[in-house]
Amino acid sequence: MPHPEAAPHIRLGLYQERSSAVAATITGTPTRAIQALLTIHGFESLDEQTMVMARIDREEPHYAEQAARALRAENITVDITPELREEIDTEWTWANHPMPWCSREEIREVSNDAQKIYDDIRHGRLIIHAHAHDGWTTVAVGTYREGPSIHLHGENHLRTESMRYDNPVEAITEFDRLYGDAVRPGPAPATSTELEAERARTSLPGAADAQPTPATTGLVDAHAAAAGSHEALLDDFLESHGEWEKWRTWDDSSTVANHESLTLRALFDHEAQGRDNKWTLAAYETPVSERLWSATATASTPAEIVLAMLNSAASESAWGPSASLTETTIIEATRPLADAGWKQTIEGRYIRWDAPGKEAAGIQFDSFAVGQRPDGPLPTWTVWGGNTVHQPTWALELSAHVPAPLLQDIAFELAEGRSVRSLQPIPPRGPALRTAQADTTVPPPAPFLPGRRR
Repeated sequence: MPHPEAAPHIRLGLYQERSSAVAATITGTPTRAIQALLTIHGFESLDEQTMVMARIDREEPHYAEQAARALRAENITVDITPELREEIDTEWTWANHPMPWCSREEIREVSNDAQKIYDDIRHGRLIIHAHAHDGWTTVAVGTYREGPSIHLHGENHLRTESMRYDNPVEAITEFDRLYGDAVRPGPAPATSTELEAERARTSLPGAADAQPTPATTGLVDAHAAAAGSHEALLDDFLESHGEWEKWRTWDDSSTVANHESLTLRALFDHEAQGRDNKWTLAAYETPVSERLWSATATASTPAEIVLAMLNSAASESAWGPSASLTETTIIEATRPLADAGWKQTIEGRYIRWDAPGKEAAGIQFDSFAVGQRPDGPLPTWTVWGGNTVHQPTWALELSAHVPAPLLQDIAFELAEGRSVRSLQPIPPRGPALRTAQADTTVPPPAPFLPGRRR
């Protein structure tokens, strides 16, 4: 006697390879109908029983709950794991969102519009003709297959349509006029967020752990091997430099390391990922004066390069105002690159030093940014690796008056760091660590820009 078909059942849970992505495990029959319903809500198939939702706005738990409600309305059994339920019930916001006047739901609408643009590009409905970097973010020009031509502004969850045109010629001509020499053909390289989402959509949960890690060599690969040890780096730095004290911010998402003089401060964002700023370093003439110089490093920056920056900043060479930028100081600061045979080129306002060989890495000097305030929007120095300088895998950005010895130390580490080394701090130049707790009598640190916080 034939057995009746099992009723379809869906289990929604967090995807192992990505903290916010959601996996749907399907049991029972018919699976094709279930897959079609899940597709409507943004899930994509990995195999006959597994589908995944991986978005660029980190809103998967919200949309997974919407999917569960819709499926239950169709009399389909849907279970939500406790871990996913916790994520659904957790209220969070984007720190320093560029549209602070928007409510949480309005911010979610903006992010969803960006998701739709991303999906249109990914599925070939929107063809990108060219892209550029405008000094702030990525911009692009494209045409819908059955629609208008548009200009795009921003990346990931902040990408928006900025202008609309009747035909591609008009859109491309105007784009070229606006961005000139910065224009590059085709779409921009994928961001770290896009790459992470793509990996989640193309590999089964746990598959990444089952695959052996291939051996790699070279400058960029050697540094990348240490990119995940920033938390340990912070602890090691504080243990090695007794003049620095650890402070925790009110929301526990960030830690501030203050020099005892209160004129050097480093902010560490525990939640920053990928190309978000993990470190923000700043120097002041007095505890209450404006910044003399500042530097930032992304979460994907190799730990050894960050360590070189921190140890150099902790030395006396980082104190006080830097000498004026002259040809002599630029040559001296980049001498390690010249000694290592890096190629120097001049293109408009930029001077660039590119790594020899196939490794993508370099340092860029922006003469246009020199006249800015120390906290101006454009970095004077960009130290980068992977892809291109305008869309790097990792980057350090430094203001105009950063001390030349600090930049030289970073350049030396970048040029000479060609082998995988264990993470060991440079011997301390000051006394042993002394542990300190937060004291309300100490002036608060200058404002920084942390990443997303829950």
